[in-house]
Amino acid sequence: MTSSQVTEAPEEGYERGLGSRQVQMIAIGGAIGVGLFLGAGANIAKAGPSLILMYALAGGVIFFIMRALGELLLYRPVSGSFAEYSREFLGPFFGYFTGWTYWLMWVVTGMAELTAAAIYVHYWFPSVPQWVTALVFLLVLFVANLISVKLFGEIEFWFSMVKVTALIGMIVIGLGVLTFGFSAAGDTASVSNLWQFDGFFPKGIGSSLMTLQGVMFAYLAVELVGVTAGESANPEKTLPKAINTLPWRIALFYVGALTVILCVVKWTEFAEGVSPFVKAFAVIGIPAGAGIVNFVVLTAALSSCNSGMYSTGRMLRTLADNGEAPKAFSRLSATRTPALGITVSVAFMGIGVVLNYIVPEKAFGYVTSVATAAGIWTWLMILISHVRYRREVVAGRLPASSFPAPGGSVCSWIAIAFLIFVTGLIAYGADSRVCLYVMAGWAVALGIGWLVLRSRTPGLTDPSEPELEKVV
Repeated sequence: MTSSQVTEAPEEGYERGLGSRQVQMIAIGGAIGVGLFLGAGANIAKAGPSLILMYALAGGVIFFIMRALGELLLYRPVSGSFAEYSREFLGPFFGYFTGWTYWLMWVVTGMAELTAAAIYVHYWFPSVPQWVTALVFLLVLFVANLISVKLFGEIEFWFSMVKVTALIGMIVIGLGVLTFGFSAAGDTASVSNLWQFDGFFPKGIGSSLMTLQGVMFAYLAVELVGVTAGESANPEKTLPKAINTLPWRIALFYVGALTVILCVVKWTEFAEGVSPFVKAFAVIGIPAGAGIVNFVVLTAALSSCNSGMYSTGRMLRTLADNGEAPKAFSRLSATRTPALGITVSVAFMGIGVVLNYIVPEKAFGYVTSVATAAGIWTWLMILISHVRYRREVVAGRLPASSFPAPGGSVCSWIAIAFLIFVTGLIAYGADSRVCLYVMAGWAVALGIGWLVLRSRTPGLTDPSEPELEKVV
């Protein structure tokens, strides 16, 4: 078998309505989130300029993860891919666990993003109750996801356009300040700001490494391209292109933007709870800069919530197709969307709007840390599945993918070690380790659910076999 062999995408009943333009922007949007626009402020205060290196390091690992996923996607492109590959290469339990955990990740992220979006609107309209704004956003995005995948893709395209345009604008303006010295920041802006104030690692390497957990949260959702595989019009062309452009997106939007900001504004001026972009616009003296950034961050939150509705519905349908969720979730609506799965997921996200009144602010941070832990599990499953797949290809038992990861499984092993290291950092932090307790409780609950399923459906534990007759 040659590397040109690919497995045809199974016909899952979805409308293949996502074109190249939309898949590209979904990939770009997945790499730019609230974690960058807001979370970077606290991390700059903890690590100083060395945060740039942490984003670059984590970005390299993310690329390894996405190339591993890309090889699997071109071997067998399916919606709900992470759970499907876990099921095929690690066993039914891991498919079940990964599918439900990815669903949890997006539900809790949706809760957080809806609340955040309401807070951003409150900046302009303080008299409007936050729960009203959150409810309106919830309903609008819910209806859009029910109508068609094309509408979802179009909304995500324009959300991503806003984020990309804002970041490029920030970089261009910052470079202008550095080069020509205009604006209020012109006298103090300098590349030497990266090392002039207590060095590149002002708080020590240990403090810099502790920011990796927050950095990884900023990269959550980059794997969403894998969920779009079942609805991409031409996955063999669009998916490799989307994945291969990831390094320059990380270099430009994360490393580039932070480097420019930290050259224009001294790192000592940043603090937790303040967006570094808002701060930079304020120092430069751009009129309405805070309002502009507030609008951009609003689109980032709504984009994340929109993606959450999309992916949770698809993941519930994948679980239902494998007997691991109620069968009703497997039905598609007249518009070929998993309407019931989206509806139930949105209902859980709506609980987050209600809980916003009674959950203290610190617990809001716990929600995002739970999402990070769930995301790390998903990434680990992608990597381990890839290692197992490569083993099968080398043994000649499975066809080679048309999009092989560079270095075979070596880069996957490096990424696995890195994710285990980050998990150790999460366990070391007093606040962040709470999410590991939550995940332990979640694992127990899923374990009990699995035992119940196995007792009711004995054949459920049989490992699935890849459909080799579709190899062409």
